[in-house]
Amino acid sequence: MVRFIARGVLAFCLFAATASIGLAQDKRQNQPGQFDFYVLSLSWSPSFCAATAERAPGRPPGMECGTRAYSFIVHGLWPQYDSGFPEYCQVPAPRLDHPTISAMLDLMPEPRLIFGEWERHGTCSGLSPHAYFDTVRKARSVVKIPPEYLNPQQPLTVTPAAVETAFRKANPDLAAGDMAIACDAKRLTGVRLCLSKDLKFHPCPDVVQHSCQREQVLMPAPHATAKDAGRRNAGGGSG
Repeated sequence: MVRFIARGVLAFCLFAATASIGLAQDKRQNQPGQFDFYVLSLSWSPSFCAATAERAPGRPPGMECGTRAYSFIVHGLWPQYDSGFPEYCQVPAPRLDHPTISAMLDLMPEPRLIFGEWERHGTCSGLSPHAYFDTVRKARSVVKIPPEYLNPQQPLTVTPAAVETAFRKANPDLAAGDMAIACDAKRLTGVRLCLSKDLKFHPCPDVVQHSCQREQVLMPAPHATAKDAGRRNAGGGSG
């Protein structure tokens, strides 16, 4: 009986502690500008296009998957807490104007992506649309893409560790605990690099723990994706 009561008291204390942590988090949950660091998410565009073609083979490709070949593109710049992240901090989100969208298409080659990232993540930055996307551009300029991933002519089979090593070699200030590799069931989908608010590489154990654990992943070649998209635009089959 005493043991049962003791267990009950322990369970209640654990619940109370968890609840207090949750309440502390809630005090700034989804408040614009209230976050600890950024994650710059770079997407391996050929993997996105290949997965999209598999899901909907008859659908015309979007701008990202058209006749121009892309390698790593900016998926987004995400405000993060040390544990967890805010999202949709202003509903409805402040409106984006056409010049802002057009100016970002070289880094984020799909208007829907720009809209979606602004609504979900950008509104949590505490910045105006212009200032947020200016920060996105500055964050991207901090990161050097390893030369072997700029425009590979053939598909690559890589290990997550090799991709991380390549990025650390290209970016000497990048530490092992500052980035994560993203993947799906068979492809590398991107890399996530953690940056402080002043855009210096930043440790992020909560992000790193979700890094890809597969032994090997495929990186489809950018030029192959573009050619396939071109054939679809010309009325050919998806292969």
